[in-house]
Amino acid sequence: MKRIGFRGRLFLILLSFALVPTLVLTFAWAATTWLALPLGVGAWDSTAESGAKVIEIARAQRLSRSDATAVTEHEQALKIGVMRSKQATFTFRRLALAGALASLIAFVVLLVVSSRVAGHLSRSLSRPLQELVGWTERIAQGEPLPDDPPKRGAPEFATLRDRMRDMAAGLERGRRAALEAERLSALRETARQVAHELKNPLTPIRFAVDRLRRQAPAELQETIEVLSVESARLEELARSFAQFGRLPEGPRAPVDLGELARYTARSSVPSNLPVAINVGTDVPLIDGHHEALARALSNVMLNAVEACRDGGSIAVDVSRVAKNGSSAVQLSVRDTGCGIPPDRMARIWEPYVTYKSGGTGLGLAIARQTVLAHEGDVSAESEPGRGTTIRFTFPLTHADPVTGGQR
Repeated sequence: MKRIGFRGRLFLILLSFALVPTLVLTFAWAATTWLALPLGVGAWDSTAESGAKVIEIARAQRLSRSDATAVTEHEQALKIGVMRSKQATFTFRRLALAGALASLIAFVVLLVVSSRVAGHLSRSLSRPLQELVGWTERIAQGEPLPDDPPKRGAPEFATLRDRMRDMAAGLERGRRAALEAERLSALRETARQVAHELKNPLTPIRFAVDRLRRQAPAELQETIEVLSVESARLEELARSFAQFGRLPEGPRAPVDLGELARYTARSSVPSNLPVAINVGTDVPLIDGHHEALARALSNVMLNAVEACRDGGSIAVDVSRVAKNGSSAVQLSVRDTGCGIPPDRMARIWEPYVTYKSGGTGLGLAIARQTVLAHEGDVSAESEPGRGTTIRFTFPLTHADPVTGGQR
């Protein structure tokens, strides 16, 4: 036997709440009326019978004229009362039948109205609930929620839909973050292994090249120089893999991002390239790993220098900003170089993705990994021919969420 669905059960429950009390009261009223009438009729019949006996006994006695007249009047009144009792009984029985018929008609009307109301209420409740149940299945399977118009129903369902959409978006962000963390962990492990495999033979190779440079004849010096340059490039590649393969370690210390920006600009930007350093007056120190942050900022600045090789300038801004109701420090590097095409912007943070000749594709990946390890976030904007802006935002872990001041 097929089970009744939720909407059908809800319809029957609502209909029962409307009809069962009405049906019980109608039958109770009809039964009470029908059973109470014979009691009144029986009482009148008993009164008439006893009255007739009393009159018969009274007439058997010697009565005065006035008493005889009173007995006769009483007998007439008794007969009139019995007749009216029978008339009332007849009328009330007809009225009871008419009332029962009227009650039946009212019951049918109430049945139709109640069924319509129960059907409307069951649809208003069951459709949104069935929709939301379907959404839970989609969320469990990681599928996107539909953009169809919402089912009609109580306004509370609209609030519930919005909350479920927010929840689904949060779960999707968490799922993507978990997948990204797992992917980056695998990439870091691969990078550590590659760096290890590269470093082991590189040391004896460098010693061998130096020995050949001292002992080989002049006609082999050019070949030896090629070996030296390529081994140095492999060593730099192994260093990049090693940097990407490990997260910042050790205790944190206060870091002045303004001073870090000035030092990195002096060490990474050529003297012939204009660079401006702007540091806000109210920028606090952050807790971090100085070397890792310096390496991340250096990678970004080197990219900016590369983008400005045909002309341009670089500006570095360090300022205090508000983020999610709390204070944060933002470091941005803006260049006016060649810019990045839109089709490449989505992948600039991915490791091993590069569009430069001889690049490893690890510079921005290392920078992003470092900022994320400091509970910060990264963002980028670029316009071909106009330049690129890279932003690092670091939360102040001891910041007052109301005033933004450090404690």
